[in-house]
Amino acid sequence: MTAENRPAWEDYFMDIAILVAKRSTCLRRAVGALIVKDKRILATGYNGAPSGIRHCEEVGCLRESMNIASGERHELCRGIHAEQNAIIQAAYHGAQIQGADLYCTNLPCLICTKMIINAGIKKIYYRDGYADKLSKDMLAEAMIEVVQL
Repeated sequence: MTAENRPAWEDYFMDIAILVAKRSTCLRRAVGALIVKDKRILATGYNGAPSGIRHCEEVGCLRESMNIASGERHELCRGIHAEQNAIIQAAYHGAQIQGADLYCTNLPCLICTKMIINAGIKKIYYRDGYADKLSKDMLAEAMIEVVQL
């Protein structure tokens, strides 16, 4: 295989994030995330219920039943976001993520943004937007570079 046929690193990692999203158990939106440092994957995460807890696929979606709009009332959900799961997985396994990049199929919400800032992640690559202006404002204020692929 020649160098011309190889995907750029950004495309390679985003393709993996898309694959990780396929493990999601959320009925509304499948999201995948990767934390990468020095071209090495340190952790992955997808959105779904905590380990050992029944998934929305089994019990239904509380947010759907309450007609809660996307991007609102995140606390009324059984699931953990993909970015949160990736940060938790890194901590669980002792991976140093300060200065790392995050690849995510969606731009992070405000809750995930605050975790990303405090975790020391320096750059976010994402595929699709997310209706959360405060998240974008906080990422800019924290000087975290955000790139849509």
